[in-house]
Amino acid sequence: MNPTELSADLLSRIEDAGLNASAPPQQRWVDGWLVRFSPGKAQRARCINAVALGRLAASEKLAECQALYRSAGLRLIFRITPFSLPSGLDDWLAQRGYQRFGDTCVMVCPALPRHSQEPAPEGTRFESVDVEAYAHIVGEFRGTSMSGRQAHAERLKHSPVPYHGMLLRAGDGTVLACAQYAIESELVGLYDVFTAPAARGQGLSRRLCAHLLGKAREQGARTAYLQVDADNHAARAVYRRLGFADGYAYHYRALPSAGD
Repeated sequence: MNPTELSADLLSRIEDAGLNASAPPQQRWVDGWLVRFSPGKAQRARCINAVALGRLAASEKLAECQALYRSAGLRLIFRITPFSLPSGLDDWLAQRGYQRFGDTCVMVCPALPRHSQEPAPEGTRFESVDVEAYAHIVGEFRGTSMSGRQAHAERLKHSPVPYHGMLLRAGDGTVLACAQYAIESELVGLYDVFTAPAARGQGLSRRLCAHLLGKAREQGARTAYLQVDADNHAARAVYRRLGFADGYAYHYRALPSAGD
């Protein structure tokens, strides 16, 4: 399926669902800009989403946001999507030295299959886990700082869309893979999919995601979405085998930092 075969209405609803599922406690509105400033690692929880035109000039809003991010001790980051307003915002930021990075693909499975939940591979088991434990497990895998893990746990705990975490454990209790999903109406988003380095190449993430999608369908979900780095070709191939296709892309912009 080509991205053009997915309706603009569906993609817009998926963008809204993704914003809802990634909402941190630390956010506010600035004249049409949804400004997020979570101290966690996830960029989608500490960036500006320009979702409405507003009344003020962009330069006025930018000045207010610069002060806000300085106060929070965070780098000011914009997230640019096909839905960002005004449509020329990306070029406006580029002209002011904001550099592009973090190209991301939103993939969509428009119709979840009706098959039952996929079983765990022999010698392993699926195990549900609460959001706080999940944040620390995936944070340990990723080498996230303790403060970052705590911020992730806080965001999951207070999310307006409940998250459900799932682990794939070996017989000895070792966590081989993890993933979680968030359901809003008939949409389900897969988040934080990760396979332990020593367990990669065995199809475990595909099996775990298929299991979660089966559980989500039993709870009323009919369409799935996820966000993946545009250059993560191996992961995108796995998701295509699960029925996902490219929906739309987004990226970030920020001024160069001292370490860039």
